[in-house]
Amino acid sequence: MCALFGWMDYAGKIPHKVLMKLTQALANAAEERGTDASGISYVKDRHVTIYKRPKPAHKMRFHVPEGTAAVMGHTRFATQGDRRRNYNNHPFRGFAGQEFAFAHNGVLYNDKELRRMKKLPVTKIETDSYIGVQLIERSGDLSFDSLQKMAEDVSGNFTFTLLDAENSLYIIKGSSPMYLIHFETLGLYVYASTHSIMEAALKACGLHHCQYDVIETEHGDILKIDCYGKITRDQFYASPYSEFCGSWHYSMFDKTAAGESETELDLIMEMCSCFGVDPEEVMELVDCGYSYDEIELFLVEPEGVGETLNENRCF
Repeated sequence: MCALFGWMDYAGKIPHKVLMKLTQALANAAEERGTDASGISYVKDRHVTIYKRPKPAHKMRFHVPEGTAAVMGHTRFATQGDRRRNYNNHPFRGFAGQEFAFAHNGVLYNDKELRRMKKLPVTKIETDSYIGVQLIERSGDLSFDSLQKMAEDVSGNFTFTLLDAENSLYIIKGSSPMYLIHFETLGLYVYASTHSIMEAALKACGLHHCQYDVIETEHGDILKIDCYGKITRDQFYASPYSEFCGSWHYSMFDKTAAGESETELDLIMEMCSCFGVDPEEVMELVDCGYSYDEIELFLVEPEGVGETLNENRCF
């Protein structure tokens, strides 16, 4: 669980100090979904700049040059890749005809498989999210076509954001949440992973008094917001299986909906491969006395499964 946040000031009406306050307020509010690392990207002199550290957002001070048109940010809850190695943190840098920055909220499960299958270069970056950068780079250009192919190649739950060197902001909406709003009179778009993050940030910087419209985004949408504030849209094929992977632990195991405990176990067994956990390990957890609720949490954070089983095998 991580958070995405950012803004696009396409009219240049808003004072720089207000935009700085908005950036910090969004980052601080986004800590509710991750405190392991935080970072932002922006364009300076037609080059993408990235500033990130393995620190919670409230311990960072985010500054961008006056005249900056867009900021793309991320707060991280680390699931793969040591946060202390800063190259594992978001945003990531890429190049596909032009520089871009890339951030991801969610977990991808086939990054290693894709790297082998497509013969992508081995990298020191351990984060599953980085496969998205590599897939776009392999395509050679940053376009709706390359973003569509990337989104259809990866498996898991995701929403991606990208910022290119021309100050175009892209949102690729998978099963992970996204809340995008537009202050038409101010010439400002603002986005965050959740409504609660947005609400807290707007209140902290005083923009909650201004009227805005919510821009709807659905699973399968690709949005491009250019530096003039124009939105263009495309879509990728949103696999029902991918959406199930993204939301199963919120809805599929509701006790009323799931029915008997056997049904719960069947669902867990069906889903464990999506999270890279062997079905035999699931059964071993059951034999060790773990509840289905506890096993669900193990699947969301599969790196703890082996350690837990080893501890139990010692007794």
